[in-house]
Amino acid sequence: MKIVITDGFTLNPGDLSWKDFDSFGEVIYYDRTPPDKILDRVRDAGVIVTNKTPVSAEVINECKHLKLIAVTATGYNIIDVAAAQRRNVLVCNVPEYGTHSVAQHAIALLLELSNHVGVNNESVHEGKWSSSVDWCYTKSPIIELKEKTLGIVGMGRIGNQTAAIASALGMEIIFNRGEARTISARKVSLEHLFQESDFISLHCPLRPDNEKFVNRELLALMKPTAFLINTSRGQLIDEQALAEALSNRSIAGAALDVLSKEPPIEGHPLTKLKNCIITPHTAWLSKEARSRILKTSLENIRKALAGTPQNLIL
Repeated sequence: MKIVITDGFTLNPGDLSWKDFDSFGEVIYYDRTPPDKILDRVRDAGVIVTNKTPVSAEVINECKHLKLIAVTATGYNIIDVAAAQRRNVLVCNVPEYGTHSVAQHAIALLLELSNHVGVNNESVHEGKWSSSVDWCYTKSPIIELKEKTLGIVGMGRIGNQTAAIASALGMEIIFNRGEARTISARKVSLEHLFQESDFISLHCPLRPDNEKFVNRELLALMKPTAFLINTSRGQLIDEQALAEALSNRSIAGAALDVLSKEPPIEGHPLTKLKNCIITPHTAWLSKEARSRILKTSLENIRKALAGTPQNLIL
């Protein structure tokens, strides 16, 4: 059996090990695979292991020995699942690995919006405190989170964990989609959530019916003092509409770990705005979360080859 790992570097930049995959057969590893090389690299593969490298219908149809596509992530929109089904190729993913890591990052973004730790730290290192006429200062007003409202769109595992941490900070929680499992929270309409929230955090998967659902109309419902946080998928937001809202100060700010195209094009409108914090899709990158991905992916392959597949898509 030939196993091809198309883009292993982001998952394992060297602090984990792929050695257990050798038990399945010949393993061919690539740090990353450009689209024009995918077919040549996986043509003879029995198993394709991919994180973000797309596997199209053309690739699936040309891979005559292909039995399994193992996605080392939860999202699987990079795979033509229908084409895989037609060829009886199994597709599996990792449905749960980063609940705590992603929720932690969402809260880190929320705290940066409220406390401006990074901005204030930078000013101190620039010598601003040493030259200050006062004994203390802040570059931007600090917001106390107690009794502020956090609106969560998508109350799944990560949404619930984010809500639990925010609740411990004294925040009131409202949500749309899903169910609150461990804390007291109110379920409201999407429109009401955007109107009432002081902070909004997106925790929903990308589907054809919710692409760019955060549009001009929803953004216009937000308070001018409110903030938008996204650690899910960049395509959930109409980025041009968000850039306009931030530029016009019709909302106070945003904090994003994801963009619609990654890496973003040079000069992306959101990267130029001071009231938009952007991290380069790092919420999932803890070693603990990546270890879970490797362990689950290994087990996905083991089970599939034994005829008892798990974590199947559709």
